[in-house]
Amino acid sequence: MPFKILSSLVLSFLFLSLQAQKGAAADPYILEPSPTTVAWGYYWSETPPALHIRSGDFVRIHTLLTSNPERLEAAGLPPDQVEKELRGVQSVKDKGPGGHVLTGPVYIDGAEPGDVLEVRFDSIRLAIPYGYNAIGQNGFLSDEIFDRKMRLITLDTKKMTGHFSDGIDIPLHPFFGSAGVAPPKEAGRWNSAPPWIHAGNLDNKELVEGSSLFIPVHVKGALFEIGDGHAAQGNGEVDITAIETSLIGKLQFTVHKGRTLHWPRAETSTHIITMGCDRDLNAATHIAVREMISYLVEEKKMSQADAYMLCSVAVDVDITQLVDGNVGVHAMLPKSIFVK
Repeated sequence: MPFKILSSLVLSFLFLSLQAQKGAAADPYILEPSPTTVAWGYYWSETPPALHIRSGDFVRIHTLLTSNPERLEAAGLPPDQVEKELRGVQSVKDKGPGGHVLTGPVYIDGAEPGDVLEVRFDSIRLAIPYGYNAIGQNGFLSDEIFDRKMRLITLDTKKMTGHFSDGIDIPLHPFFGSAGVAPPKEAGRWNSAPPWIHAGNLDNKELVEGSSLFIPVHVKGALFEIGDGHAAQGNGEVDITAIETSLIGKLQFTVHKGRTLHWPRAETSTHIITMGCDRDLNAATHIAVREMISYLVEEKKMSQADAYMLCSVAVDVDITQLVDGNVGVHAMLPKSIFVK
């Protein structure tokens, strides 16, 4: 074979090999927020995808804080510190019914209703050196505290602390407050505020770097969206905001066939987490505990009674948030109790 032809074939093979690596951990897809790559305030089965990927691919996604330039500037932020992407998405006209600016959706090839989508948060980093907390009209004590104060919080990326005020620094543990797929088609255009079976605005502070979120798939392609970045949050999120900020995450998406979930679950380095959401806190707690019992029966082959007993002696049941229309509860099972 002539040398020129051989060289051409080798170069073509190398080019195709490099192309095939797109979506790998070292060369993830990039998804930036823009007027054509955000869904403002909703999860919906009819939203056109912003990106198509395959199961196993990595995507680096930039999300924007839930506010607007005018309000940030009124709180004291210099105009030149407002992200250009946040200014850019203000041109979006199709908004609501919720208020979150969600990047996506991401269409995952092969994802079908009945599958489970695993979203692994490979890395999460702060996109800007500030965040804010604001008392909202739908906060847990909104009928008692009427001040709608907004506070800017400086974020120290080296110490990983947020300066709340003189003498108060908050440890930072960044996570995405909202991460979910499109709900079932019959649910229509779902408000971005209440979490549900599609996950969405879970506000679960355990979903930090290194954790995985498992979500039941309801429509073809899953249509994953993400946003509502938090630098830190207390369980409950009682005034309706955390330290709200913009984040950049590298996420890996894996479709699991033949695996059934009714509600989102999660896994961290130390815990298995089941979750429940409902307008009623008692009902949400029932869901989270039942889901943990189901996990123990299915995965650990325990009897229902033994699983129930283990939940009582080893599982922590915590309030996730109290302010999103559907409140959230999560149950945390320490993996360390399984000695073999």
